[in-house]
Amino acid sequence: MDTDTDHPAEAPRQDRHGQRAAGHAHHENGGPNHHAGHAGHNHHGGHGDHAAAFRSRFWLSLVLALPVVLTSPMISGWFGYAVPTWLAWIPPVLGTVVFGYGGWPFLTGAAGELRSRSPGMMTLVTLAISVAFAASLASTLGVGSMTLDFWWELVLLVVIMLLGHWLEMRALGQASGALEALAELLPDTAERLTDDGEVHEVSIAELNVGDTVLVRSGGRVPADATVVSGRAAMDESMITGESRTVGRGEGDRVTAGTVASDSAIRIRVEAVGEDTTLAGIRRLVEEAQSSRSRAQSLADRAAALLFWLALVVGGVTFALWAVVDGVGGAVERTVTVLVIACPHALGLAIPLVIAISTALAAKSGILVKDRLALERTRSVDTVLFDKTGTLTRGTPAVTDVAAADGHEEARVLALAGAAESDSEHPLARAIVNAARERGELGQASGFTSLTGRGVRAEVGGTTVHVGGPALLAELGVSEPGSLAERTRQWRQRGVTVLHVLADEQVIGAVGLADEIRPESYEAVRSLHDAGTRVAMVTGDARSVANAVATQLGIDEVFAEVLPEAKERVVRDLQSRGGRVAMVGDGVNDAPALARADVGIAIGAGTDVAIESAGVVLASDDPRGVVAVRTLSTAGYRKMWQNLGWAAGYNVVAVPLAAGVLAPVGFVLPPAVGAIVMSLSTIVVALNAQLLRGVRIAPR
Repeated sequence: MDTDTDHPAEAPRQDRHGQRAAGHAHHENGGPNHHAGHAGHNHHGGHGDHAAAFRSRFWLSLVLALPVVLTSPMISGWFGYAVPTWLAWIPPVLGTVVFGYGGWPFLTGAAGELRSRSPGMMTLVTLAISVAFAASLASTLGVGSMTLDFWWELVLLVVIMLLGHWLEMRALGQASGALEALAELLPDTAERLTDDGEVHEVSIAELNVGDTVLVRSGGRVPADATVVSGRAAMDESMITGESRTVGRGEGDRVTAGTVASDSAIRIRVEAVGEDTTLAGIRRLVEEAQSSRSRAQSLADRAAALLFWLALVVGGVTFALWAVVDGVGGAVERTVTVLVIACPHALGLAIPLVIAISTALAAKSGILVKDRLALERTRSVDTVLFDKTGTLTRGTPAVTDVAAADGHEEARVLALAGAAESDSEHPLARAIVNAARERGELGQASGFTSLTGRGVRAEVGGTTVHVGGPALLAELGVSEPGSLAERTRQWRQRGVTVLHVLADEQVIGAVGLADEIRPESYEAVRSLHDAGTRVAMVTGDARSVANAVATQLGIDEVFAEVLPEAKERVVRDLQSRGGRVAMVGDGVNDAPALARADVGIAIGAGTDVAIESAGVVLASDDPRGVVAVRTLSTAGYRKMWQNLGWAAGYNVVAVPLAAGVLAPVGFVLPPAVGAIVMSLSTIVVALNAQLLRGVRIAPR
C-alpha cells in the first residue's frame, strides 16, 4: 500500500520539514567571564555550588564584621558609647581576617583580569578593599601620621559585595534550577509492554527508542514519545508554563516529565537520554548563562573606565590635598575617593536583572540561548512567521462537510471515515478523527488504496470511494451542481476537497486544511497593538497563504517559497530598513533564523535545540513571541535604570569625596560616603526585584 499517494496532489503544498532532526544546542566554552561574581569560575561548574560558596563567605564575614563595626571608634562616637581599650585589637585582627577570607574571590578575580590586561569590576573592588586595608593597617601600626579608621568600612565593603555576588549566583542557579528540576520529575521506573502484551517494570535507563510504555492515569511520561493508543489530558505546565491541560491522543507527541492527568495512554518511545527535550532544555540554559549581554558588557566597560578614573582622580586628589592639608590629609582624601569608587551598585545593576529575567523566562517556557538576542527583541519592528507548524498546527483537519441533495452530512462523514480507517495518509487520519469525534465510525472491509486518486472500501454493503478530481474522472462521474458551487468556494480559500461516493454516486464532499492555531489570532493582534508589522512565509500555494493571512490579519505574505529561500525573504525585509524577528519551527528554517536580527524557534521536542535561534519557546504557542518582546522591553528598561542610578552615584560621590566643594566649606565625610554607597546598592537590588511583577506568560 502506498500510503503517501492515497490522495491526489490537489492538497496544498506544505513546507513542513518532515521528521524533526534531533538538534543539539551548541556548546561554547568561551573565555573568562569577568562580570561581577564570575571571575575565576566556569559557568558550567554549577551556579548552585558558586552560590553556596559565596553564601558561606558572606555569613562568616558578616559574623566577623559585626564586632569590628561595634568596636569602631567612629561608630561608638556616633552613638555615644565607650569601647574598652582592651577590645582595641578586634578591628585590626578581625578586619584582616575578613579582608583575606571574604575578599579572596575579588583578589583572585582581579589577578585574572590584570593577567588578561582587562581591568574591570573585580580589579576595582580589589583596589577599594586593598586601599582601605592598607590605610587602616598603617594607622593601627602607627606608620606615618595617619589616623584613619577604615576597618569598619573595609569589612562592610567586603560583606556587601559578597552579598551581591551570592544573590546573583543564587538567582542564576534558580534560573537553571527551575529547569534542572524537571529531570527530578521523571519517574524512576516505567511500565514497558512486551510483544505479547505483558507489562514489565523497568528503570528509565533501560528504555530504548521504539519501546511501548504504559502511562497510567496520574503517571508521568518517562521519555519523549508518541501516543499509540488512548487519549489523555496532559499537564505540560512544567515544560510550557501553561497551566491548562492539553488533550493528547493517537499520533500526538508527548514530552518526558509531563503528566497524564485523567486516563491511561500507551506511548512509543521516540527519544531517550541526551536526545530528549529536557536534555535540550538544560543545554540551552547552560548556553544562556554563558552568553554575554550588551548591557552586561557595558557594565564591565564602565567598571574598567571607573578603575582608571579612580586612579586618575585619586592621584589628582592626593596632589592637591598634599598642598592644602599636608600628606596626612591628602592620604585620607585619596583613600576615601578610592573606597567610594568601589562599584557596589554598578556590580549588581546588570547581573541581577539578567538573573531575574532568565528565571522569569524559564518559568514561562522561554529558553534564552543568547542574551543579546533577548535584548534586541524589544527593537524588532517586523515579525516574520513561518506558517506551517507555527501559526498553524502543521497537520490537516476537516474544516467543511457538504452533502449532495437527498443526503446527510453526518452520513457523508461517517462513510468517508470508515473507508479511510485503514489508511495512514495524513488526510485520511484527519477524516477518521473528525468522523470519530462527531459520531460512531462504521466498519469497513476490502480496503484498497488507489494510488494518486484515493481509496475504496466496502461499508455496510455499500462501495465507498473517497478521492479528488482524478477519481471522478476515472469513474466517469461529476459532482452535482449545488455541491460544485460549495466546493468551488472551498478551493478559493485554499481548502483541499475530497469527494465521497456511494456505489459510484457522489453523495458529498469533505474539505480539509491546515488548521490555524487559536492562539495565533491573539499573537498577531498583540503584535499589532505593540506597533509591530506581522509577515508570513510559506511554501504553500498563494491561495492557501492568502486565506490564512486574511483570517489572521497578517500584513504581508510570502507564498510558494522554498525552504532554502526563506533566508532571502528575511534579507528582503531587512533591506527595507526593518529589524526582523524570524519565528520558525523546523531545521529547514535555520538559515532564516540565523539571518534574522532575532531568531525564535517555536515548539517543544527535539527542535528545542535548533542552534540558529537565539530564543527557543518550549511550547508551540505563538503568543510566546509576544511574551519574549514584553520581557525584553521590561528587562532592558530595568538594566538602564540600574545603570543610570549606579553610574549617577559614582559621578556625584567621587568628586565630593575628592573635595570638589571644599572651597565652599563642604567635604564629604568618609563614613557618609560609605553609607550612601550601601544605600545605592540596596536601591539597585530592590529595583531589579520589581521585574518579577511583570506578567510575560501567555494568558
